[in-house]
Amino acid sequence: MASDERSRRLAVLIDADNASAKISDGLFAEIAKLGEASVRRIYGDFSHARSRSWTEVLSKHAIIPHQQFAYTTGKNASDIALVIDAMDLLHSGRFDGFCLVSSDSDFTRLAARIREQGVDVYGFGEHKTPESFRQACRRFVYTENLIASASSSSEDDVLVGRPLQPTSKAGPVIRKVIAEIDNDDGWVALATVGKQLANLESDFDPRNFGFRKLSDLVRKIPEFEVDHPTGGAVRIRRKAQVRASEIKSTTR
Repeated sequence: MASDERSRRLAVLIDADNASAKISDGLFAEIAKLGEASVRRIYGDFSHARSRSWTEVLSKHAIIPHQQFAYTTGKNASDIALVIDAMDLLHSGRFDGFCLVSSDSDFTRLAARIREQGVDVYGFGEHKTPESFRQACRRFVYTENLIASASSSSEDDVLVGRPLQPTSKAGPVIRKVIAEIDNDDGWVALATVGKQLANLESDFDPRNFGFRKLSDLVRKIPEFEVDHPTGGAVRIRRKAQVRASEIKSTTR
């Protein structure tokens, strides 16, 4: 008998004018972690060199192309078509989430409107994507990370090949999350920290710092220690000497 449980249904809508076909393998591998890509549509003028490269990967990923000719210079018919389809799909009530693939801030209001309906939005775009669109999504993934992940060996813990943020930038935000959910002994589940990080900053991703996993990232930050009890979940806390020095400085 078939199971009643199934993956979350996702609608994947790609802006071909603002996304490279090079991300396709990494993109759908990432989306598979979130659920089932039930709808896969791409919008653009495929007669234009900028979007033509997508035609080579459409069949591989079962993406349905929506050709939009640029009848008027300066007007983006692809964006309008994508938004219309997104609203139709949203009001069908069949989807648990939307994946918007673009670096264009014009989709900020669309992302916000979908979330107002109680449906998750996952954004995928380049580092140049404006903050307004990134923060309108529940989670935002930089497409540079998708290319790096696809080209690196699965055994590697460190991702290379592009500019990375220093691990020192990750420390303050992780510290803030730990402080909010700190237990008496300072230990908190790493999975809980990861979830709160995504809620706090939609674009937080260990891959931004060159690591595949959050546990690999925190092990490289001196102020944290990681523990993996036998039969238990991975947990993290700030090192005792760090916490002690802070307490001492506040009591002076």
